[in-house]
Parts: sequence; structure tokens; C-alpha cells
Amino acid sequence: MPRSGGDNYPAEEPPGSAMAIAAESLFLANLLLIPGIAFVILALVYFKQGKSSPPLARSHLDQTFIASLWAGVLLVVVNLVILLLGGYQGAYTWMVVIIYFTVCHSSLILIGMLGLAKAMAGKCYRYPLIGKALPEGCRRLS
Repeated sequence: MPRSGGDNYPAEEPPGSAMAIAAESLFLANLLLIPGIAFVILALVYFKQGKSSPPLARSHLDQTFIASLWAGVLLVVVNLVILLLGGYQGAYTWMVVIIYFTVCHSSLILIGMLGLAKAMAGKCYRYPLIGKALPEGCRRLS
């Protein structure tokens, strides 16, 4: 159904909206569908277009790239914990894996979903705890 053009819908998308949605989608794809491949694509976009992007896109690129780095660090830490507790054949392996997926991985997915919703709404967003400070253009909009 076409939009009626009322006051409830903006006339056009804010600058950087498509890139913000793409960044959040790549973050979720890295966590859920194609780990590693989506991170490489996100990193390429971040380093090639991150600094010259509009504030909306830059805020979402910053958040997703930093969160992806945190996700990688958490994965390395979990593997180190498993190795310290006796290796992959140890008794505590599944306990650590289940706790990691229940707490860490699920939390990253939830903040990614919230970030995607904010990007689709054309709003800047800072990830809780692990997020980077918002760019200047986003602070003025808040």
C-alpha cells in the first residue's frame, strides 16, 4: 500500500540511511549467517567510507565495527577458558559454550537487532557498554 504522504511519514530518508541499514545487517550476518565473510565486508566499508559518511551512517558503522571486534575478542576468551579448563574434551566445555551463547552471543544479537531497528528508523544509535561515542552530527540530532 502506498504511503499517503501524511505527517506520520518523512518525505525522504535521511542521508546515510541505506549505509546504516547495511552496516547493521552485516553485523547481524557476521553473528548469524556468514561469520568472517560479513566482518571482512563490514571492515572494508568501515575503512573505505567510514570517515566520509554522513553522521547517521558513521554512527552505525562505528558501532557495528567495534561490536564485531568485541564479539571476536569474546570468542577468543571463551576458547582460552575452554583450554584452561581441560581442553575441548574436558568436562566443562559444554558448560562454557552454553553460557557463552546464552549470555554473550544472544546479547550481541539483541543489540544488533535494536541497532537495525534504529537504522531503519533513520536514527543514530550507540550500543550499550561496548559502543563508541556518537559522531558530532548525531549528538546535535539527539
